[in-house]
Amino acid sequence: MTERLATTYDDFGRRWAHGTSPLYENWATGIAGDPGILALLAALPPAMQQPNRIFAAARWAGSPLEPFPQWREWLEAHWEQVAEIAASRTTQTNEPARCATLLPQLARIPGPLALLEVGTAAGLCLLPDRYAYEYTAPGGIHRVGDAPVVMPCRVDDDEAVPQRVPEVVWRRGIDLSPIDPRDTAAVDWLGTLIWPGPDHDGRVARLRAAAEIAAADPPDIVRGDLLETLPEVAASAPADATLVIFHSAVLLYLDQDGRRRFVELVERVRAARDGRMVWISNESSGTLPEVDARMPKGLDTDRRFVQSVDGVPVALAGQHGATYEVRPFF
Repeated sequence: MTERLATTYDDFGRRWAHGTSPLYENWATGIAGDPGILALLAALPPAMQQPNRIFAAARWAGSPLEPFPQWREWLEAHWEQVAEIAASRTTQTNEPARCATLLPQLARIPGPLALLEVGTAAGLCLLPDRYAYEYTAPGGIHRVGDAPVVMPCRVDDDEAVPQRVPEVVWRRGIDLSPIDPRDTAAVDWLGTLIWPGPDHDGRVARLRAAAEIAAADPPDIVRGDLLETLPEVAASAPADATLVIFHSAVLLYLDQDGRRRFVELVERVRAARDGRMVWISNESSGTLPEVDARMPKGLDTDRRFVQSVDGVPVALAGQHGATYEVRPFF
């Protein structure tokens, strides 16, 4: 058990936090080599052992943002409090800037659009038409949309920059534990889930600004298991709109059988809508074997999602929405 956890934390630090959150990289790799903390983690239920959940719980409890040796002392002394918080709260990162990596595909789909996000948390990614975007491409900076909240994104090809914000006529989300954007404590927790570091200060500000937009007109979020509720929720989408089912970093929480069942459900929904449906997936490599099989050989996907449209990989999307790369797929 502790060997598996050591691998998980080492991977989180070296693969995901490296280059973007030095403190979390330090904490994660420190835990990976610490038998005492690994033993404490091993006593928790598997869902509570996630690095981001433990780190956020520690910060929620007042953890100092110090290097691992000093932080470890605090963590051990406050372990019961951290474990209690991790038991009562879940990892529901809701990164609205991911809309910047969804928009290049959404803008190409014949509208109007009906958006259905699985694993939606507070539904902030269900509002791509309510944000503006600033794409930095090789040919210059492109501004898309006219809204006070601006999502920045670096794009590796000017042709990938969307030309418009889509018309959205219907939006729904599915989540095991929906978050009300009007709940300030819940939004504070979402902010705590954002990694520490100067590169992430803007993410916290955008999260809070997006939550204010959502609070003014909250999207409809259905509480339930995506494998049980997807067909029913999809059936309520208007027939004269193109249904877009999308998700980011959600399927990794399902086992292989659950992922297979999800793909089957998506295809069942497509058939029910006579093909007027698009599926956009943002998941780490290794999550969907059918997508991985169509990837260019030897492509480095660290710290990025593989974005696929109807099962075909089309781009690498930054996990926090800051980058969008299409050239590897030319």
